[in-house]
Amino acid sequence: MKFDILTLFPNMFKEILSDSIIGRAEKKGILEFNFVNIRDFANNKHNSVDDYPYGGGCGMVIKAPPIYDAYLSIAKDLDYKPHTIYLSPKGSVLTQKKCVELSKKEHIVLLCGHYEGVDQRVLDKIVDEEISIGDYVLTGGELPAMVLIDSVSRMIDNVLSSETSFMDESHFDTLLEYPQYTRPPVFEGEKVPDILLSGDHKKIDEWRHEKSLEETKNKRPDLYKKYIKQQKEG
Repeated sequence: MKFDILTLFPNMFKEILSDSIIGRAEKKGILEFNFVNIRDFANNKHNSVDDYPYGGGCGMVIKAPPIYDAYLSIAKDLDYKPHTIYLSPKGSVLTQKKCVELSKKEHIVLLCGHYEGVDQRVLDKIVDEEISIGDYVLTGGELPAMVLIDSVSRMIDNVLSSETSFMDESHFDTLLEYPQYTRPPVFEGEKVPDILLSGDHKKIDEWRHEKSLEETKNKRPDLYKKYIKQQKEG
């Protein structure tokens, strides 16, 4: 999968995305990242990309032309439209289901806003959907873009060691993940549950499912109700 990121701060991404699982996937050629600095398309001596909002108000708004030209530098020679996402607190909240859906795309463009936002006209022209990582406001779209890249990339074949690495995780099937344990078998007087040392994989799976139900019911009753409803509906 290819990610093109339109941003005012490309250096924010390079250190984070070049490391760990995502970095290894890039080295293998599974993922490709291209960072486009919107300021390179400012077309003025100060590389200014923002201006005061029409109608008044606080803050500055990123102008349409530099964003559009940055986008065209990616898309103008393509025979298809890359799926373009604007990271915005006004967007639909990113979920595991959405991550799976996006992982099927071959080419995603991420637009990172800043200041008080982006001229609506360019959003109307190039953006396919707006996505938020939560009901709060950040100083820019760079951190949300990194979250989206990480959460989507790990759904792509061969990025993780195996499919089961994410199929058992929280939110994949609505339930939260069961508790995890590793060595030593006793820590500060607390033992690992005996069932996990039994070697009986059927009983271990049953225990994990029960614990997932408990975790979800206690920590996210909204998800628990959703899961129970799904089970009743078949």
